[in-house]
This record gives sequence, C-alpha cells and structure tokens, in this order.
Amino acid sequence: MPAVSTCTKPQQHAPARTPGAPQSIIVNVVLLPPMPGQVVRAGEVNAIAAAAQPPGHAVGSRPTALSAAQAEAAAASIEPALFEEAGQVDASGALPSRSLALLHTCGLLAAPLPESVGGGAGLNAPHLRRSLLRVLAHLGRGSLPVGRLYEGHVNALGLIEAFAAPEAAARWFCDAAAGHLFAVWNTEDAAGLRLVADQPGRWQLQGAKTFASGVGTVSRALLTARDDAGGWQMLVVDTDIHQPEIDRAFWKPLGMRSTGSFKADFNHCTVRTTDLVGAPGDYGREPAFSGGAVRFAAVQQGGIEAVFDATRAFLVRLGRTDDPHQRARLGEMAACVAGGRQWLLAAAQHAVAPADPPAESGRAVAHAHLMRTAIESNALRVLQLAARSVGARGLLAPEPFERLHRDLTHYLRQAGPDAALTAAGTYVLSHAAPAYALWNE
Repeated sequence: MPAVSTCTKPQQHAPARTPGAPQSIIVNVVLLPPMPGQVVRAGEVNAIAAAAQPPGHAVGSRPTALSAAQAEAAAASIEPALFEEAGQVDASGALPSRSLALLHTCGLLAAPLPESVGGGAGLNAPHLRRSLLRVLAHLGRGSLPVGRLYEGHVNALGLIEAFAAPEAAARWFCDAAAGHLFAVWNTEDAAGLRLVADQPGRWQLQGAKTFASGVGTVSRALLTARDDAGGWQMLVVDTDIHQPEIDRAFWKPLGMRSTGSFKADFNHCTVRTTDLVGAPGDYGREPAFSGGAVRFAAVQQGGIEAVFDATRAFLVRLGRTDDPHQRARLGEMAACVAGGRQWLLAAAQHAVAPADPPAESGRAVAHAHLMRTAIESNALRVLQLAARSVGARGLLAPEPFERLHRDLTHYLRQAGPDAALTAAGTYVLSHAAPAYALWNE
C-alpha cells in the first residue's frame, strides 16, 4: 500500500448517543511517553486517565510519537497500573476503561501505525516484530484482557495497512492516532454475517458476530462478512454511528471477563464502498492469517510471566524459599519463562513481508504454529507448578492467582491448536533439511 502522509484532517464528533448506550473510550489527555525505567505506579492510573471515565466522549489530542524502543518502555512502565485495574474489574466483568485510556496517553494506540503517520512507530512492520511482541508481552503481564484487546487493535490496523485503499487507510489511521480503539471481529455462529446489496456501492449487514471483544468501547470494528458471491469481505464499521445490538447473555466465561466479548448484532447496518477493506478473501491470506498467531502467543507469554512473578513473590513473602521442592518448581517455571522469551525472539527473526518468496512465507507460518504450541505447553505447565507452589491458600482472594489462572486458562483456548500442530508436522515432513537447518536454510 502506498505510504500515507501525516494526519492533518480535523476529526468529526460522532452524533450524540442514546441515553444508556455503550460509550467509546476516547481520551482527551496528552502525556509524554514514560522514559525507560520509569514506572506508572499502581493508583496513578486514576489521575492519568481520569478523562476516560464513561460517559464522557471527546476526540482526543495525539500523544507524542514513540519510537519502537520507547513503545516497549511505555508498555513496561504501565504494567503495575494495568495489573491493579485488572483485579478491580474482574468480578464485575467491566471493561478496563482506565487502562485502555492509558494505552492512548502513552502513545501505544498509535504505535502500530506506519511511521509516515503522525504518532506511528511502525510496530506492524516485519523488521520491528521483536518490539511489537515485547509490547504485547508487557501488556499481557499487566492484564491479559488488556493485552487481548490491544492485540485486536494491532491486528485491525495491520490489515488496514496491508489491504485498504490509501484514502480509507488514511482516515482510519487518523482515527487511531486520535485515540479510537480498533478490533477484529471474525468469529460468528452458524447464521454468520452477510453483506446484502441494496443498490450499487451500498449494502446492508444481516447477522451477528460472536466473541466481539470490547464491544461498547471499540469504536472502529473490522468485520468479515459473506458477500452475495460467497466471498469473505473485510469492512470497518464506525460503531459510534452504527451501534450493534449487544447480547450480554452470550458471554459467561471462565476467565477474561473484562474483555466484554459479547455477541454483537449488526442487522440493518449500512455499508458503503468506502467502508470496505481489500478484496474478498484477503482476510485469509498467508502468511498474515496463520502467522498472526505469534501476537496472541506473545500476550500469553506475558500471562505466564505474571503467574511466575506472583508465585515467586508469594513464596518470598511467606518465607518458603528454602524448601527444595519449591526451588525445583520455580526452576522449572523459570525455564518455561526463558524458553518463551526465546520463542518471541525467534518469531521476530522469522517475520516476513508480503513480497517475500513463498518459501519464506511457508517457513514463517510453520514456525508460528510451533511457537503458539510451545507457548501453550509452557503455560499449562507453569499453571500446574504455580498451583502446587502456592497451595489452597494462594488460590484465595485477595491473592491474584485465582484470576490469573482463569484468565490464562481461558485465553489459551485459541482456534485450531491441533490443526496448527499438524500443519507444522506437514511442513517438516516435506523438507529434507537436517533439524539444525529447518528454520535457517
């Protein structure tokens, strides 16, 4: 896609909402990004993101642009604030609105944008994949729900950058820079979501999406829908204007409650040509489709690290660090954490661009399948070891383990784990290279 220039056009305020309707979290606060080593302490999030409290809705000013390294530092600095709010909103299932506002004030909502766009750090570029995965891991360590919502935001902007017409991409990039939260809502029930043409260049949506994480707060939703020819078409809906009907009864989860992943009904939403992203079938293109698993695996890695840190702190506080069995368990947990970090590094090394040769793309997809599988295995083992280490006492509130166990267990249930492992096996069986050269031919 051609480069997009810095956003200059003024943002338009959305029409007034119906009383009681969900509110988007668009903040009006500008902060310099945290310096490396600076930490946003638990409790400070209230003052920093006060403007994000519903029902306020204002188009925000753009924070100072970040470099990739500054984005990593910003994500690390806000971990304690995210962790604090995660514990506060878990029981009610409320969206972590202050944490989402903090993502904007720290410049992270704009960081995935191309560097040619105001505020963009280019985190979706293949050569900056390591920084992106580290950002996602930091956010997952602070709050798995926030990490999941941010991963969807990154995914949506990456799809827009890759497939949208330049004029449409420029509009949506300006929205992200101003603080709008994006998401990708692809999952659906048997009825699905359809694009029904009613006149040239205009369609009506019929149907719904399930697991619509952040609905009611997300203000730009990238959807997939079947067109009249059976194609799978991407489009972006401005949910400030076209508010879906939310089925809250759908979302009664084990964990990840505060993602608000309800069912969203888009019946009678009008779609125009300028809302479309790419051509039918672009959403499933490889290596981006399967290779994108490295993003959610990075968030899961952050969750693993949160469990490890909490377990170690619990044992230190209770004076149980001299127990040889505890030491052995923590040693094994540390090996899982270190192994996961190595998978993040390797995934960054295998990042590919759309123009790369097919052989490179195939290797990247197979490696992404292995990464997600390894991270899941590490997570399951760490959860088991942590439970043994902290015992029944550690699984009682106000300790964080009960929430961390539920959130990570639920977030590990990503689509197609067996198919991913089978595809990786198919790849290695179709290549004769020795093991040491499989991923470095």
